[in-house]
Amino acid sequence: MPASRKIGVLTFHRCINYGSYWQARCLVEGLRSMGHDAVLLDHHSPLVNRREWRCALRPQVDIPGDTVGYVLKTRLFFEAFDRLPCSARFDLDDPSALAQFDRIVVGSDEVWNLRHPWYGGHSIFYGVGLEPCRLVSYAASFGNYDAAEGLPSPWTDRLATFRRISVRDGNSARIVRDALGSNPELVLDPCLQFPPAAEPVAADTPYVAVYGHSFPRWFTAMVRTWAISMGYRLLSIGYRNAWADEQRIAAGPETFARLMAGAAAVVTNFFHGCVFSLFNAKPFACVSSDYRANKLRDLTQLLGAGNHLVDEHSAGASIAGLLGAPLEGGILSRIEKLRRRSHDYLREALA
Repeated sequence: MPASRKIGVLTFHRCINYGSYWQARCLVEGLRSMGHDAVLLDHHSPLVNRREWRCALRPQVDIPGDTVGYVLKTRLFFEAFDRLPCSARFDLDDPSALAQFDRIVVGSDEVWNLRHPWYGGHSIFYGVGLEPCRLVSYAASFGNYDAAEGLPSPWTDRLATFRRISVRDGNSARIVRDALGSNPELVLDPCLQFPPAAEPVAADTPYVAVYGHSFPRWFTAMVRTWAISMGYRLLSIGYRNAWADEQRIAAGPETFARLMAGAAAVVTNFFHGCVFSLFNAKPFACVSSDYRANKLRDLTQLLGAGNHLVDEHSAGASIAGLLGAPLEGGILSRIEKLRRRSHDYLREALA
C-alpha cells in the first residue's frame, strides 16, 4: 500500500450544479478510499458567490412559480456543502493562509477554462500561490476553451509547474500537448472513477430522466413521441422542461443521484447527465450545445459511445434504439479499462 498523504483537492466544490457537486465529492471520497487524508480546499469569493447564486436562482427565463423551486434547490445544495470534508476557509485570490499539504490535486471540472463565466482567469487553479513541487491535476478540463485557440502565456508557464498532469477530455489533452510538448494522461471523471452509491427511487410507472434545459425542439419531439409509445413518464430534474410530464426543480444533489439511478433511460444535454447514465448503465441519448460541445463529443468518443450523441439528421432512426435497449457492453468494458488506468495514475501521482 502507498503511504498515506495529506491531500487538498482544489476544484469547483460549491457550485449549484449536480455535476460539480458530485465530481468534487466523488474525488475526495475516492482519495480517502485509497487511504489518504483528503479534504476539499474551501476557497471563497464574494464576487464568485454572487454570480453563482444569481445563476442558480434564474438559470432560465422567469416562469411564475419556479423561483420557489430554485430557492429550495439552492438551500439543499448549501446543506450538502456543509457535509463535505473541507479545509479551513480562505480567500480564492489569496491562498497564503492555506495549510500545508503533501499533494494538492487540481480538478476535476472546468478548472482551466479561461472562459468560465465566474471562475475563468483565477490563477490559483493554475497553481499560483501554491507549492509547485506538490501540484498534480486529476481529470482537469478547459471546458469550451477550444484547443484551436492555443494557450497563451503566462498560463502555459504556470501549467509547467505541475508535477503530473491528467485531463478528462481530448480537447484538454490537445491544449496541454501543444503548450508543454508532452501528452497528459487521459483519465475518467471522478464520478465514473469512484461512482456514488445511490438507492434508486422506487416508481410505480417507469420514467425517463430529463437532465438539462434548452433542448432543441426536434429532439424533444422525438423523445416525447417515443416515451408516449412506451408508456413512460418524462421527469425533468433540477430545471423546468415544459415538454416533460413532471418537474422536480427542487431536487437536491442526493435526490438527483437517486432519480438518475431509478430511471429507465436518460435524455440530457449535460456532461454529467451522460456520466450518471454511464456508471448506472442506463440507456441514454444526448444532444450537444455550444457550451458543452467539446465535453460531450470527447466523452462519448473516449468510451465508444459516439452514437449516443445525436443530431437532427441521425436522431430519427436512433432515439428508439438508444433509449429502448441496454447500454452496450463494449462501453462498460472501456470504462473498466480506464478505471484501472486512472487508478494507476493517481497511485503514481500521489506517491
